[in-house]
Amino acid sequence: MSFEQLISTASLGDGSKPKYQSIAEDLAQAILNGQVPMGEKLPPQRNLAHRLGVTTGTISRAYAILERQGLATARVGDGTYVRSAEHVPASGDSDHQQPIDLAHNVAMVGDESAALQQAFQSLGTDAELMRQVLSYQSETGMRRHREAGAQWLRRFGTSGQWNRVMVTHGAQHGLACVLRTVARPGDAVLTESLSYPGLQALARSMRLQLIGIETDEQGMVPQALERAAKTFDTKFVYCAPTLHNPTGATMSMARREAVAAVMRTHGLFIIEDCVHAAMQAHPLPALSTWLPEQSFLLSSFSKVLAPGLRVGYVEAAPAWLSKFAASMRADSWMVAPLLPEIATRWLESGAMEGLIAQQRQMTAQRLECARAVLRGLDFKTDAEFPLIWLPLPEPWRAGQFAAALRQAGVLVRTADHFAVGRSPAPHAIRISLNAPASVEQLEAGLQMLKILIDNPPSAAMDP
Repeated sequence: MSFEQLISTASLGDGSKPKYQSIAEDLAQAILNGQVPMGEKLPPQRNLAHRLGVTTGTISRAYAILERQGLATARVGDGTYVRSAEHVPASGDSDHQQPIDLAHNVAMVGDESAALQQAFQSLGTDAELMRQVLSYQSETGMRRHREAGAQWLRRFGTSGQWNRVMVTHGAQHGLACVLRTVARPGDAVLTESLSYPGLQALARSMRLQLIGIETDEQGMVPQALERAAKTFDTKFVYCAPTLHNPTGATMSMARREAVAAVMRTHGLFIIEDCVHAAMQAHPLPALSTWLPEQSFLLSSFSKVLAPGLRVGYVEAAPAWLSKFAASMRADSWMVAPLLPEIATRWLESGAMEGLIAQQRQMTAQRLECARAVLRGLDFKTDAEFPLIWLPLPEPWRAGQFAAALRQAGVLVRTADHFAVGRSPAPHAIRISLNAPASVEQLEAGLQMLKILIDNPPSAAMDP
C-alpha cells in the first residue's frame, strides 16, 4: 500500500489528542505492520498538510516523532524516508540513534547544580568546617549530619532523635551494613514477591535466601506474611510499604497496622525501604514507628533528587548503630563527610524540600503525558511517583514485548527483573518516566509502546 492510499484514510483522531500525535500514530502503525516498505519516501510536508487540512508545523511534528522512534530518517535537502523497526539499532551501536530509555529509574535534572554551587561557595567561607569535612570522623557520621538526617526522617513519623541515626553512602550501603551485621550465610529474608534488585544482589553475594511474599494492590499481604513467619526459620523482613518499586503499591494505615502486628507477634525485624517515599510531600507513617526497637529504616536522596548525591540514613535503636559501625569500619572506615555536609546544608536551608518539590512538578508533567498516550490501558502509578506499572494485555508476554520494543528503539524493565526466587513473574513491565531527556522523547517512546501493544504480532498469539 502506498502512502497516497494511507494518507487518504489517515485519521486525525477524535480530538482527544493533538492532531500531530494522531497522524504520527497512524503512520507508525502502518510502518510497523509492514504496509509501507522500507525506503519509501514520505510525502513532502506541505503536500501532506494541504491534503489533511492542517498546518505544515503539524506534519513537521508528526515526522519528528517518527524520527525519534527510529521509524523514519530525514535526509538533508531530500526529504524523510521510512526506516523499518527491524533496523532500529541496539543500544551499543554508537553509529546510530540511541534507544529511548524507559527502563532506568534516574532522577530528572533540575536546579541541583545551582544549589550545589551555592553550597560550595558557602562552605568555602568556613575554614573550620572545611577542616572538619576533610578529617576523620566517627563511623556513624558527624553529629550535625546525624541531627539533620534525624529531622529529615521525621517526615516518616520517626522520633527525630539524632542518636538513632547513622549516615551512609546511600540506602544501598545502609542495607549492606544492616545485612552484614544482623544476617549470616544461609539465613532467610522475607520480602515482596517482586522486590528491589539491589537486595537480590546483596543476598546473592552474602548467600542469603530470599522468600517472596504474596502482594496485592496495597503491597505485602498480612496473612501471607503470617504463613511465611510460621513456615520459615527467619527473623528478617525487607519491604517498601510506600511507593513500592516496581508496582507503586502503598499500604493503607489499616494494612500497616496489620503487617506490624504480625511482625510484633513473631518477633520479626523489619528492614524498611523509604527511598521512594521521600518523593511524597506528606508520606504515611513508616512501619518502623510501630516497631521502633525491631526496625531498620533506610532513606536516601539518590532516587528522588540526584544519583550522585550518595547520602543516606539508617535509623535504628542506638545499640544497633554501634554494631553497624563495625560494618562501616570494615567497608570504608567512615562516610566521607563532604557529601553529607552538602545534604545537611540543603536540609537546613530548605533547598532540599524545594528541589524535591521540583521533581514532583516534573513528575506530574510527565504523568500527564503518559496518561494521554496510554489512555485505555490498565496501568498503575501514583501522582508523586515517576514509575508506571503496566500489566500487559493478552496475548503479549513480557519478554517478547520487551524484545519487540527494544527492536523498535525503546527500553523498559520486565517483571522478571524484580522477581524473587523461582515464582513465575507476571506479564508486566515497569516504565520509568524520569529517564528520558525530555517530555518529547518520553512521548515518542510511549507512543511506540502503545502502538506495539495495540498491534501484537501473530507470533505473540502462539501458546
